[in-house]
Amino acid sequence: MGLAKTEMFTDQQNEIALFAKVFGHPARVSILQHLFKIDSCVCGDLVNEIGLAQPTISQHLKELKHLGLIKGNVEGTSVCYCIDKKNWTAMKTVMSDFLNQDLTKKEECC
Repeated sequence: MGLAKTEMFTDQQNEIALFAKVFGHPARVSILQHLFKIDSCVCGDLVNEIGLAQPTISQHLKELKHLGLIKGNVEGTSVCYCIDKKNWTAMKTVMSDFLNQDLTKKEECC
């Protein structure tokens, strides 16, 4: 397998790619939608809600947490997750700037 060579790119380019990756799997999108819908922390019902196995859900939660889009608190023997609103807002700014860069052009170039 080849190297990603991420060091060739700016921090911002790597950050955008990581954010895009998180939305690249429907399970992660579903988890985020569920967390927004309930607007509180969720502990154990993600397996029932999403319909995937616990290890699979755990792996997706790990990805979301690694990027800082969710945060988790230990409550007894389980971890409760919710949206990290500060990091979510920061991600929206980064992605919005990237996705709206075409709006600054005055005319078509091709």
